[in-house]
Amino acid sequence: MPAAPDWLREELVTLAWCWRLARRDGVVVGLTSHDRDLMLGGTLYRAAPGMKPSALETSDSLDVETMDLEGAVSSAAIAAADLDAGRWDGAQLALMVADWSAPDAAPVVVARGELGAVERRGSAFAVELQGVMRSLDGPACPATSPSCRAALGDRACRVDLAPLTHMRRVVAVDGRAVTLDAPVAAGTMAFGELLWIEGAACGLASPVIADDGAVLVLADVPGVLPVLPARVRLTEGCDRQLATCGARFANSVNFRGEAHLPGNDLLTRYPGG
Repeated sequence: MPAAPDWLREELVTLAWCWRLARRDGVVVGLTSHDRDLMLGGTLYRAAPGMKPSALETSDSLDVETMDLEGAVSSAAIAAADLDAGRWDGAQLALMVADWSAPDAAPVVVARGELGAVERRGSAFAVELQGVMRSLDGPACPATSPSCRAALGDRACRVDLAPLTHMRRVVAVDGRAVTLDAPVAAGTMAFGELLWIEGAACGLASPVIADDGAVLVLADVPGVLPVLPARVRLTEGCDRQLATCGARFANSVNFRGEAHLPGNDLLTRYPGG
């Protein structure tokens, strides 16, 4: 580990906490506990004295380390509507200590990780920072399954999503049902995705659970909807069954499942049962 910089060893230190948050949609926000804005590494860190981290313990073990981050909801940086819409879920965060009297000096990274679910409490919010070791909790190898483990269009599936992507406009919303200005092929959108690309919900994705031509039933609808009609991008879906993979996509060679492997129910079968 490199030695601590000299400005951390001074008797009188001029330290400021800095948070760099990168959302999944590409938006980057910088915040600092200092009472003035700081420019560090080309990123402007806005003064947010109400931001504060909980106690952080570091070690050389592989234990999963987490930290709570609390602060006030600010319309200029972290808006309540964005928190409620889930825009901040899964954002990447780097927590740093910087010398506010010498912003050109490289800051010291204290922790980095991914934000968990954000909880809003009136005019404040709280979120857990999940350490980088959290990724080691995942399975070392995929488990067998009768359905495909790949997502349509990913590196394992290899289906070209370009011809399966459509641009439409939503002209009406009734609960979780949205009406399009032009229909799509019936039966192609279930398990797909609707991405809002304009208005207040721009950048938010809604899974599609059923479709009937010009009407789609979504798993969830953003809390703040754009003014209708609103443009959306539709990506067709797949039920991850071998029959669908072969008949609809001619992609059985890349099927990532074990459709013919006997399951645990085989143990409950008796002769003559």
